[in-house]
Amino acid sequence: MRRVFLLRNEGVLCLALMNFAFDRTAAATAWRRLICERDSSSSHSSANASRTIVGIGDDAAVLTNGMSNGAGELLVTVDMLMEGVHFNDPPASPTEIGRKSLAVNLSDIAAMGGVPTEAFVSIALPRSRGSEWSIEFLDGIAGLAREFDVRIAGGDTNIWNGPLVVSITMHGRTQSPAAILRSGAKPGDWLMVTGQLGGSLSGRHLNFTPRVKEAQHLMQRVVLHSMLDLSDGLSTDLPRLAVASQVGFVVEARSIPIHADVDPRLPPEIRLAHAMSDGEDFELLFCVTPADGARLLSDPTCAPWLSHIGEATAESGVMHLRHPDGRLSPWQRTGYEHRFVDDVAEGA
Repeated sequence: MRRVFLLRNEGVLCLALMNFAFDRTAAATAWRRLICERDSSSSHSSANASRTIVGIGDDAAVLTNGMSNGAGELLVTVDMLMEGVHFNDPPASPTEIGRKSLAVNLSDIAAMGGVPTEAFVSIALPRSRGSEWSIEFLDGIAGLAREFDVRIAGGDTNIWNGPLVVSITMHGRTQSPAAILRSGAKPGDWLMVTGQLGGSLSGRHLNFTPRVKEAQHLMQRVVLHSMLDLSDGLSTDLPRLAVASQVGFVVEARSIPIHADVDPRLPPEIRLAHAMSDGEDFELLFCVTPADGARLLSDPTCAPWLSHIGEATAESGVMHLRHPDGRLSPWQRTGYEHRFVDDVAEGA
């Protein structure tokens, strides 16, 4: 769930487009041009670039920590949640909304193989909700922060007549020598996923547990080649991994784990569509060697919550879904995407 990321360094405003889903539009071209012009005109760009290991296009930016103490790399991620898009009140409670606001950032840090450390919370609170509602909302953030040992280190608060808007920037640190990126998948790798997919809007999207501990558990056992968290749905997020790694994928329809929240009375093909497209699962999608994948599936501490759903191929950007009858169909992106009104009108 990437957004426009603003960094102000040495008086220079830098804009970074974080996986925004209108990347096929003229607006995206304009944004990229603006980013490049800012970078090339800045007298400080070389110094800033030397600190940035990974910028646009992953679950978090990766920066050097500026020290030689073996403390790992610095991870920075930001998410903005808006009422009417990411939640509605009601039915969501203020505590649930606060919890989710932090949880989506924790999921990004998990996807980089990191441990969360600090969060900076900026909120625009609706004037109509009142102080009691606001306290419950902040309690939701604080409770999850305590659970994951994250310090709320700053932020900003405003009150206005509009809907609730929350933007949280989170810092983390890598535990292994380097962050796990989207760009490391190799042909022949197994594609694996934690948990089950689909049906999240029944309420699970508000109360999911970020897979921070699971990511660390996996990293202690095998080498993860690439990883991301599933926020917009498997059908939309997997192509992002394919593009970053310059590989293709064949995904086995029968192996995709479907959550019990998807109505079991639905036809199998409709249940599969929900698992691939509902989004807001916040599970981890990752690639490992076949040997490491088999090792994980034979490990009783991992096997119950892991599924092997496909393989990476050498055909960069070519993706297929293999149906139970063996038929291959081209991959369809049917998950959530943010679009402008004119994008929808043009069918982009």
